[in-house]
Amino acid sequence: MLKKFSVALFFILVFSFSITLLGIESAQLYFPGTLDSFWVYEDQDGNELTRHSIEGEEIAGETYPAFSYDPELEDWVNYSPFIHPFLYQINDVGITLVVGEEVENTVKARFKNEIETFVEIIKGQAPPGIDTSVFDMGVDVEVEAEENLFLLPDTIAVDEEWDVNEVEVNAKLIPLGAGAPEGEELLIDFTIVETGIVQGTETVETIAGTFEDCLKVEYRTETTAVMTPNPSPEDIASPGETVTTVWFAPNVGIVKLHQKSGHMFLDMIPDDAGFPGALPPHQERTLELKRFEIKTAESESGSSD
Repeated sequence: MLKKFSVALFFILVFSFSITLLGIESAQLYFPGTLDSFWVYEDQDGNELTRHSIEGEEIAGETYPAFSYDPELEDWVNYSPFIHPFLYQINDVGITLVVGEEVENTVKARFKNEIETFVEIIKGQAPPGIDTSVFDMGVDVEVEAEENLFLLPDTIAVDEEWDVNEVEVNAKLIPLGAGAPEGEELLIDFTIVETGIVQGTETVETIAGTFEDCLKVEYRTETTAVMTPNPSPEDIASPGETVTTVWFAPNVGIVKLHQKSGHMFLDMIPDDAGFPGALPPHQERTLELKRFEIKTAESESGSSD
């Protein structure tokens, strides 16, 4: 009996060790970053974005590989951590993107942009002769995001979910128009939790060619909001969410991306609220690999024209 138990235990230990090694290998397999490699993507409007693998940085004794981009990002509203990471790390935990500061800048920019849109819609629907400055609103936003975004775990398993990133947002809306009560303001505290799940593997066709056994991963946010003063539940809707689907090809990296983003603030206006004007549509983005070159450790290249 003891002998049978020892044999069974041996196989369990060997199997567990093999799974761990496979996981680490898989994470690296789907996110190559050999120096001087590059990837050229085309978005939904036909614009190109080139990602270059460049010399990394050392932080607290650890080396972080890095990417650069052409063209450079000009507006934080257009930033996505899946598209524009700078520093990243691959270790026995998995693949993490160092994007905390960038995510904070992006959330601030998008929230302020939504409030500006909100005010402009109201002003645009005001009756003739009304001083529209009465609708002016000040915005103060504080954002705290986790430093690392957990892109892929070391052990990749279908239908297993993991925490990707969490963001805390404290927003203050202050009426500035003439006649606005002094000290009256609206506080909104958001918590944005993003999770990832591997949905399986697929064959993906892109401009750069056809890629088999691509890892399909869905990243989805879940946002809660608390308002002060607290409105009735029927007077408020849920904040908008973002769903990002990424396809990773073995030994190539990201070959395709689709992202649909809701509005943090504007989506909280109920459909039956009688809002004076049409709200902007949700943002939808796609990226597709157009050409690439992956350098090997010996500086030999594998490329696609």
